Order: sequence, then C-alpha cells, then structure tokens
Amino acid sequence: MSSPAESWEGLPPAVQAAEPALSARGVHKHYVGGDGGRICVLDGVDLDVNRGESVSVIGQSGTGKSTLLHVLGALDRPEAGEVRVGGQAVGRLPEDALALLRNRSVGFVFQFHHLLREFTALENVMMPQQIAGATPRQARDRARELLEAVGLGPRLEHTPARLSGGEQQRVAVARALANRPLVLLADEPSGNLDPETSERLHDLLFRVSDEEGAAMVLVTHDLGLAARAGRVLRLHGGHLVSARPDAAGPEPAE
Repeated sequence: MSSPAESWEGLPPAVQAAEPALSARGVHKHYVGGDGGRICVLDGVDLDVNRGESVSVIGQSGTGKSTLLHVLGALDRPEAGEVRVGGQAVGRLPEDALALLRNRSVGFVFQFHHLLREFTALENVMMPQQIAGATPRQARDRARELLEAVGLGPRLEHTPARLSGGEQQRVAVARALANRPLVLLADEPSGNLDPETSERLHDLLFRVSDEEGAAMVLVTHDLGLAARAGRVLRLHGGHLVSARPDAAGPEPAE
C-alpha cells in the first residue's frame, strides 16, 4: 500500500498545484481552565502550506503555538474545522489510519525529543522508517546519512543516556526527517543548542523543505530563524495574522 505522500506525488501536476500539502480551515480548539472557564486557543484558524514552502509562527508564550502544531499534525483533534494532509481530511480517519499517516507523511520536531531510551541513536532514526516498510538496510543508510548531516556520525551507537541534551535533540530532528515527510512541523527545534549547531540544524531543515518538497511549519521565538521562512505569521487571539519577523514587541490589545 502506498503512503499518502507517495499517492500525492503520483497525482498530475495540475492537481498537485491546486491542493496544498497542508491545509487548515476554520480550526477551533479550546481548553477548560482551572476555574472551569473556557479558554479559546484556536479561533477559526485558516492556513495553507504548499510543497517546498516554509512558514514560521511567532507569538507570546501561552498563545497556543504548540497546540496549533499538534492539531496540524493530527496529534490532537479540533472541536471544529478541518485539517488536510496531502489532500486527505485527517479528522475523518480512524485511529489506525491516522497513526499510519503521521508516521509516513508528517515529521515532528518537538521541544522535548521523546527518544526511545533503550535504543541507539541509529536505531531511533531507523525505527519510523521500518514501521513505514523500509528494509533494514534502507533504514540504516538513511539514518546514518541524516545523523552525519547533524554532526552525530561518531555517536551512532550511543543510547540517549550517553548523549547530551543538544545531541538528543539532533537525533530527534534526524528522526523527523527519516521518512521524507510531506509535512514537517518543528516546535522550537534548536532551543537548547549552541549557535553554531543551531545554524547547521536550521540549514538542514530548510534544505529538506526546499530539496525534498516538505511543507514546513516552524514555531520559534528566534526571530532570526523565523525570518528565514517564506512567510512569517503571528498567532494572537486565536488567529494567524501576517507579521514582520522583527515585530517582537508587545502584542496588540484585545
């Protein structure tokens, strides 16, 4: 069975051009606060991201940027609205099909790396590929290539306990890229890395988006990183609005 990404690539060019790789329409999400009140986080969010396009999302802490990524990546379901990945409405999928789509078509880079502690760096990056159907040799070659690209060639056989926090984060980035995802979602991907390593990591993310055609949505407080994206959006009051990357001052009043 072909993956959603493979099916997308098989469509005629006119269809590919008409259908964004990632699309959100009227997405709503709220939580219940400690006082029992309703806290609206996403209030009718609309977003289209095409293949090879990069979008950065900025905004104050607590405005729902991570929630937005979780909904876009089908880790969480909205109360209303629709998210489509490769033209497929993810809200209509049963859990097993949703898990398959996430594995094959969506790459996540979280603030916290969530590596499997008992496996080596190489095995952590191989695993999603093997779940998606790659042979052990294919998975190993791709994992080694990515880990070398993030500067971890000498650490292939190290378990997470033997890696620094920054090294673990680089393994997580390599894992997110392993299946050549149609959609790449990154939440503060280099928050705990030194400037030189961060720059190398950012170069890799944008190169993958450009060369492999991934639609990338990047959440960051780093305005220099945000400015590298093709579009910069601010999440404020539950809405996405266009923003200049140097507009880091106080949010406008409600």
